[in-house]
Amino acid sequence: MAKRIQNLNDVIEGYDVVLSDVWGVVHNGVEAFQHSCTALAAAREAGATVVLITNSPRPAPGVIEQMKHLGVPDGTYDRIVTSGDVTRHLVAEGPKKVFLLGPERDLNFFDGLGIEIVSEADADCVVCTGFFDDEKEVPEDYTQMLNTFIARDVPMICANPDLVVERGHRIIPCAGAVAAYYEQLGGQVRVAGKPHKPIYDEALSIARQERGDVDKARVLAIGDGMPTDVRGALSQGLDLLYISAGIHIAEYSVDGETDEAIMQEWLKSENAAPKFWMPRLA
Repeated sequence: MAKRIQNLNDVIEGYDVVLSDVWGVVHNGVEAFQHSCTALAAAREAGATVVLITNSPRPAPGVIEQMKHLGVPDGTYDRIVTSGDVTRHLVAEGPKKVFLLGPERDLNFFDGLGIEIVSEADADCVVCTGFFDDEKEVPEDYTQMLNTFIARDVPMICANPDLVVERGHRIIPCAGAVAAYYEQLGGQVRVAGKPHKPIYDEALSIARQERGDVDKARVLAIGDGMPTDVRGALSQGLDLLYISAGIHIAEYSVDGETDEAIMQEWLKSENAAPKFWMPRLA
């Protein structure tokens, strides 16, 4: 069973590298969790290299700017890798006529890739970065559009594999929910972000740039999402610190707090074995 810890400092001596999720661990999309930022900064002071690993579809510079706006101090981390960073490689290798399924603010995702943004009818590939309006829409709202793409055998590249994310005290759907629905309808989807190998390979490559050789036995992943953070870290053979008060809290909370017995049974039912757990990173 996952061991309850009170403080990241309790275990950090066993690790050289920390791969921390961002949304749900470092901030909630509205404000930074200062206790989490302090914990990661303390890990760095103890000698660990902290690489943030996020399923945001934005390339790293955009995420860094967002974190500054939310109040994440620069000293929280060493480097960052995003799903957007690694997904750009998939897009560059694919068809050049692309339909963007996502908000217009994500158009800079394609900068420098030689991609032509076209209409649904002209697209040879659909790149999903999210919903047009994630405050109101659900994947089923796109059924007609997606079936039209499937009829033409148009592949989808998903830039954010997260199914949902915290935004303040609400749960908001992400691009991964659309991609999962596309697969359910019979479409083909390519993904590079968590839980898939490319983003972990890139994160560990960045860690090596910072400190030299890295022993995976001394890498600690931190995250709150079962299908992404948990599955990804465990599939890569990494120790995991599970943050229980994130997107799955409703599965095992009593009076709004994590009930450890229920949580441990839930983890077991998910065939997931994090090494440690705590409600929020501290």
